[in-house]
Amino acid sequence: MEKIVKKNSTCRVCKSKNLSKVLSFGPTPLANAFLSSSQIDFQESFFPLDVYFCGDCGFLQLGHVVSPKILFKDYVYVSSTSLVFVNHFKKFADEVFPRFSLNNKSLIIDIGSNDGILLKPFKTLGARVLGIEPAVHIANIAKKEGIDTIPEFFSVNLAKKIVKTKGKAKIVTATNVFAHIDDLDEVIKGVLILLEEDGVFIMEAPYLIDFIKKRYFDLVYHEHLSYWAIKPLITLFNRFDMTLFDVQKVDSHGGSIRIFVKKNKSFHKTSKNIVNFLNLEKKYKLDDKNTYLKYADLVLQNRLQLMKLLTSLKLKKKRIIGYGAPAKGNTLLNYFKIGTDLLDYIVDDSPFKQGLYTPGTHIPVVPAQKLKEDKPDYILILAWNFAKPIIEKYSWFEKDGGRFIIPVPTPKIK
Repeated sequence: MEKIVKKNSTCRVCKSKNLSKVLSFGPTPLANAFLSSSQIDFQESFFPLDVYFCGDCGFLQLGHVVSPKILFKDYVYVSSTSLVFVNHFKKFADEVFPRFSLNNKSLIIDIGSNDGILLKPFKTLGARVLGIEPAVHIANIAKKEGIDTIPEFFSVNLAKKIVKTKGKAKIVTATNVFAHIDDLDEVIKGVLILLEEDGVFIMEAPYLIDFIKKRYFDLVYHEHLSYWAIKPLITLFNRFDMTLFDVQKVDSHGGSIRIFVKKNKSFHKTSKNIVNFLNLEKKYKLDDKNTYLKYADLVLQNRLQLMKLLTSLKLKKKRIIGYGAPAKGNTLLNYFKIGTDLLDYIVDDSPFKQGLYTPGTHIPVVPAQKLKEDKPDYILILAWNFAKPIIEKYSWFEKDGGRFIIPVPTPKIK
């Protein structure tokens, strides 16, 4: 029987055992394990949430792995509920399609395709598309919207089956999913099987420099096993005779990287961008364990400052609610011990989360309509990566005298 949680003793990138714990959030519930009203009286499962640094390749990673069958079987995050991400992936397709001379014969495969958000614009442009999404109910949503989707976890065996039935892919993508994978070797071997000889693997993930520089500690949760920088990625793909040939900075999740990887014999030229990124990583000392130990101290400071702010507002009889119930928000709520004593409720636009309660802290999640009816004094923006559009969308709240609180990198009232 597969273990629910296991301890990783070797680095996912270079297989070294030279790992040191640099940041600990303690036992934490799963970030997307929202509860129904009938579940909140029962005991929840909490798992270690500790970050480790590899002294050999400089890779930052979680030390404990929760079984993906538990993490993703009843996944509630549906990408297309965010208009920001819908536009992000439309732009992605509009750039990639001409760059790699795609046409109506080109096959695009997305690993961790969710509801087909990335594949829809590629299909509109005329390409053949295939999604791979282990959350069955979300895969069914994609299918209903015309996106061919396989409801399974990606593997070498699945890659072989796909090639037999669909042929090889011109582009394979893994956006905001590569950081969720424990067995990276299995996935890359599968990608090699799927790709045409001149095919391209494109991955997007939050960038470690933004994580450090902007203090985005709440990106740490059990789904996020890896915290990516360019240097460890080069080390990883080199083991499989693959070359990282370009990298772009993108805005999603507060600052991410989009990397382009080819088979070594492919003709794609290597961009000068890579050297620039490597120099930046050297400047920020991403290969030094002390960088992360100092970071852990800053996270504690952030915790003290936000709790002081929220407590002082409550002492003044101010009513505070949260906006957005993303996974990152649940890391912050649980680590800072913020519950219904400080937040009355959380507003979220996803119908899949409305009517449920946050894991660990049991704060009710409600539709946005409640905000107009209720008119609290302050909104704590837990979905801080969307702070600007949220503040613009709810400009009436400010006009009525309400204020917004942005919790990271340091708490501030807007």
